Amino acid sequence: MSIPSLVWLRRDLRLADHAALVAACSAGPVVPVYVLDDETAAHRRMGGASRWWLHHSLAALDAALRAKGSRLILRRGKSDEVLAALAEETGAREVHALHHYEPWWRNAERAVCKRLTLHLHHGNYLAPPGTVLNGSGAPYKIYTPFWRALNERLPPAPPLPEPRSIPAPETWPESDALESWNLLPTSPDWASGLRDEWTPGEAGALERLEQFVTRAAKYEARRNLPAVEGTSRLSGHLAFGEISPATIWRRVADLGGSTATFLGELGWRDYAQNVILQLPDYGARNAKAEFDRLAWRSGPEAEADLAAWQQGRTGYPIVDAGMRQLWHTGWMHNRVRMIVASFLIKHLLIDWRRGEEWFWDTLVDADYGQNAVNWQWSAGSGVDANMFVRIMAPLSQSDKFDAGEYIRRWVPELAHLPDAAIHDPPLPVRGYPRKLVDHAEGRARALAVWATLKS
Repeated sequence: MSIPSLVWLRRDLRLADHAALVAACSAGPVVPVYVLDDETAAHRRMGGASRWWLHHSLAALDAALRAKGSRLILRRGKSDEVLAALAEETGAREVHALHHYEPWWRNAERAVCKRLTLHLHHGNYLAPPGTVLNGSGAPYKIYTPFWRALNERLPPAPPLPEPRSIPAPETWPESDALESWNLLPTSPDWASGLRDEWTPGEAGALERLEQFVTRAAKYEARRNLPAVEGTSRLSGHLAFGEISPATIWRRVADLGGSTATFLGELGWRDYAQNVILQLPDYGARNAKAEFDRLAWRSGPEAEADLAAWQQGRTGYPIVDAGMRQLWHTGWMHNRVRMIVASFLIKHLLIDWRRGEEWFWDTLVDADYGQNAVNWQWSAGSGVDANMFVRIMAPLSQSDKFDAGEYIRRWVPELAHLPDAAIHDPPLPVRGYPRKLVDHAEGRARALAVWATLKS
């Protein structure tokens, strides 16, 4: 019996278009392993919503592997220590994995390389992050020229088919029981909305892709309408690597209409990884140093406002609808994400990092690169960002993007209001709070703080 190799799985929980799995299968027996490594991730360990998704994604992957004659080995601990122990148990000498670019995963890869032979393959992005370079040979920090340069390398190579079978080792090492990891919420069980909304796993990703195919050509016209099923809803599946971007690109690119807009947003995902590769602490540090001096609000009143924002109790219907959708489903419409981020940062003058932390815990599609890049874009503190003085008006945004039915769904105490009143309801409305701050007052306060910073 030939020596097995390990396939180290992380945010790539699929069988199709998986270069590491293909390479390992060509070399002989394979031991697929997922390591729950909270120690290396430290404060970036997965949040509650992501852990819920992870449980179901791992269960789905194990079932898919067993259909191929294999299985998923689960272990918990530091990745390098766990993989070294598994290598000792199985006789494996080599590890195959896909490249990951979050700073803690890069640290883990370096640690594994000190113990074992690690073969890293590409496949989680349209092009390997760090390889799209400008004329001076440097990586881009601005999206638009990055996207132009990336386009010159597209389309991506055709996706690799999933292996017909996966050679098994002579004996299997012990595996943790998935249930022993306690990834699912129990006291209380807050995940009923997530269960209703999502089917984690590769099969669920492919089903979601086929649903999107039927409306992809109208993406430009519908993507900003929260009440309409206009977006792909593939973000959670992409975050866990249950489907590759190459698979999505190849399925969508030739559908016509405004699919180019969608593909550009798929490219934004590559751009975000390009940024964190250059600036690993982007999720915690302002890219523009002047923002380090910005007088964010703090203290009991600001904390109370933050809690109201988290709970969807700000008095702004579009903001509250988005925050309640997030809590109930682990996801929020993209246009609304921009609105709620701008509101927290500018109307409430609360540090963008507090919002980023909340999204990290509550989003099923929490992605370090995109989360950090998008929050710094909203704040104006990023390398490529909206200006701080551009303050989204949530009331007019709600009306402009026809969010009435969206509000009625997620803020039921306003469901009886007509379209003319639902975006900015006349008070009092039983059970619905007054605005935390008037729009004009909040805007003026933000601009005054900015003027002080710039003086």
